[in-house]
Amino acid sequence: MKIETQVGAAIRDTVNRANRKPFYWGGLKGYQQLEAIADVLHRMQGLPVENEFFQHVIQQVDRTLTQNQALATELEQAHTWLRKVATCLRYPQTSFSESEWQMINSQQVAQDMENLLEQLRQESENKSILSRFHQALSKRWKAYGSELLHCYDIPGLPQHNLQLEGVFNRLRCHQRRVSGRRSTKELRDFGQFQALFMADSQTDLLEQIRCVSMDEYKKCRQRLADSEAPRHFINQFHRDPNKTISRLLDRYLEHQHELNPQVGNAPASLRSV
Repeated sequence: MKIETQVGAAIRDTVNRANRKPFYWGGLKGYQQLEAIADVLHRMQGLPVENEFFQHVIQQVDRTLTQNQALATELEQAHTWLRKVATCLRYPQTSFSESEWQMINSQQVAQDMENLLEQLRQESENKSILSRFHQALSKRWKAYGSELLHCYDIPGLPQHNLQLEGVFNRLRCHQRRVSGRRSTKELRDFGQFQALFMADSQTDLLEQIRCVSMDEYKKCRQRLADSEAPRHFINQFHRDPNKTISRLLDRYLEHQHELNPQVGNAPASLRSV
């Protein structure tokens, strides 16, 4: 009875396996374990020992495997494609040497991912699970793909989300030690420089700076200023609504005057309001 109970517990475990995304799929793992149980139970049928419990269990297990075989096959294919995606993204980074990693860039990874998605689209036709997997993967790649590629261009920026959080936690701790205050809002203005320039010496820092061309630096500076503009505007509006809106309308009228000189110098009247 104890052995029968353990066999029953093993079967219940196969249908209640938890998921540990992204590479550990409980349903697929449970099906594979159930196949192993069925293989052992079928070998028992060749023995001279008969047991009604095991005969009943074999029938139930075989029926479950037959009903879910097609589903498990597609699920295994989707899991194989997930592994291919991980390989395309060069994950994990530890599987590559430092020299190999330096040769990888974001454009190359992005192109490889686009090719992989096209191959997956062709193979997922008339396959429900693969089709849904392709749709979900394409949706997330279009939404977040560009943000995932920075780690291939910025030295020292990890791929893994937990490791990335660890990097910014270290930056926050450093900022607290510098300022002596709990708030780390200064990182919104200067955190990107601290994240970029993690050098062991001044020489390494200078080499990192020289890797960036002046034109690219100015483009990034302008892009940063554009991204910070909405927050700066709201802060200025909270401090002085009248002055902020007047300045905004002044700029608008100045642009209108440049486009149509007949408008006149209307901004002066706004400044007096």
